[in-house]
Amino acid sequence: MTKSQLIEAVSERINLPKKRAEDIVNAVFDTMADALVENRRIEVRGFGSFSIREYDARMGRNPRTNEAVEVDAKKSIHFKVGKELRERVADVEN
Repeated sequence: MTKSQLIEAVSERINLPKKRAEDIVNAVFDTMADALVENRRIEVRGFGSFSIREYDARMGRNPRTNEAVEVDAKKSIHFKVGKELRERVADVEN
């Protein structure tokens, strides 16, 4: 699902004009992004949680040349799926 499809679905589900639904979706995403930039955890009960994971610098290997390469420290967004969503998806598979 793309962002525009999400806006369309929100618009239809709660009977709002598309522009208003777009404003809501953008506000939610902007607020979530701001929280992650501030290194705050986001938890949406039943859906999942987002957090920042920090990785130390390390020595890696170039798979083509097998040469050792230094990999810089970095931060990455981690998503952990919630129990209700995990069970809902598992039910669809069966």
